Amino acid sequence: MLFLFVDFFLCTFTTWAGEPVQIRLLYLNDFHGFAEPYQPIGSPNKLGGISYLAEEVNRLRAKRPTLLLAAGDMIQGNPWANLFEGKSTIEAMNAMNFSAMVLGNHEFDFGQEVLIKVIGEAQFPVLAANVHGLPGIKPYIVKEISGIKIAIIGLVTETTPSITHPKNVEGLFFSSAPDSAQKVLTELGVRNDLVIVLSHLGLPADRRLSKAVKGIQIIVGGHTHTRIEVPIKVNETIIVQAWEHAKVLGVLDLTIQDRKVIAYEGKLIDIRPDRLEPDLLLAEIVNRYKNQMDAILDEVIGEAQVDLQAKDSRIQETNLGNLVADALREKTKADVALINGGGLQTGISKGPIYRKDLLTALPFRNQPVILRVFGRELEDILEHGLSDQKGTGGQFPQVSGLDLTYNPFAPSGQRITSLLIQGKPVNPDVLYTLATLDFLASGGDGYIIFKKILKTTKNFSNDNSRIILFDAGKEIRDLMIDYIKERKQIFAEVEGRIRIEK
Repeated sequence: MLFLFVDFFLCTFTTWAGEPVQIRLLYLNDFHGFAEPYQPIGSPNKLGGISYLAEEVNRLRAKRPTLLLAAGDMIQGNPWANLFEGKSTIEAMNAMNFSAMVLGNHEFDFGQEVLIKVIGEAQFPVLAANVHGLPGIKPYIVKEISGIKIAIIGLVTETTPSITHPKNVEGLFFSSAPDSAQKVLTELGVRNDLVIVLSHLGLPADRRLSKAVKGIQIIVGGHTHTRIEVPIKVNETIIVQAWEHAKVLGVLDLTIQDRKVIAYEGKLIDIRPDRLEPDLLLAEIVNRYKNQMDAILDEVIGEAQVDLQAKDSRIQETNLGNLVADALREKTKADVALINGGGLQTGISKGPIYRKDLLTALPFRNQPVILRVFGRELEDILEHGLSDQKGTGGQFPQVSGLDLTYNPFAPSGQRITSLLIQGKPVNPDVLYTLATLDFLASGGDGYIIFKKILKTTKNFSNDNSRIILFDAGKEIRDLMIDYIKERKQIFAEVEGRIRIEK
């Protein structure tokens, strides 16, 4: 009798329950306008190419119901995107029929006017539930495929105001990502079979979100450029992320039943142009913008005698960081120079340096600023630069004209054990000239101390400002191009300007 009851119960349950449904998520993040295949330093092969990725999307879409998702930082970075302020990227994404995109912090880098135009040109929803005051964005959307209702919520890092130029986010408010997600989930109730967060928060924040907010089944992430080969499970949330620059395509296959993910399988597919065919429409779009770009950027400005490395610029001295800081110091004739490691996006390979190589390595339109700072203020500035030992932010200092030693295990703000300018200890009461970027001088990457310095009203050389040079018509990239052209042969090395105390 018991067996009959159980059998009857199971049969009844199966009758009431919905049938399992299989859907596929395809995703990429941190594209940064890298439309063409390229060979990263240290890689034996060319990787990426949005036309090759698009053909792989076509192949995988044909096999089951699919959503194609972008997890932010799509329109800014490579000159292929920058020269057209994201228009080229959006045209490519429209042709690929994206399902949704979340704003990344770098979507703001061209300013709000350009971003609003880009959002208007997108033929897919652009999401950000925790950004308030920007026209055209949606907090979430609900899509239905194969009878499954899927809610997609967008979240962008709350640090955006400190890692883009302040003028780019003026008048906007960035609320807590977990609070914003919970608010949307409360509004949605239990009407959906699947909840996806399209996140540009970074993997550590995605992990925290999955622990703090119940009801999120999938997080498709970006921002930290993490290559998650196999999906990560935190509590009941599946987290994925697909590296960077369209070098891989993320695939997550799901089986859904009764509002639960009962099975899943995920992987990354390498985009190798030597093994794949391009999508012809995307190839035409890439080449059309490439031809316009090449007419401007295919100028050889010098020759690199060594690989100029940007890798790890967020956590240590690099030879490209030294080169840029040296050029900034020489061109401005300052005592010392400081740039942020996060401003170096890619390296430059040994050999001819094209104008486009330089603009790819330095994609941001930063302008030079020279400030008068006391020695004690300079030490505080550098302490902030050393405050993020994991490299999750971009503030790590790349410097010229100074040497410092620090203890990474000391408390934040007390790490510097030696600081020299021209071989002499820094005098806390002496004024030095410091060349830096307008982004940092405005408080970017958390350098709030610059804003405090600029508020002082002491008279310096009949000037009530600490700023003694602000060339609004000249970008750091222009200074670099001039510097390289003058020297022709470029050599740079890691010299131990920033050393860990032994």
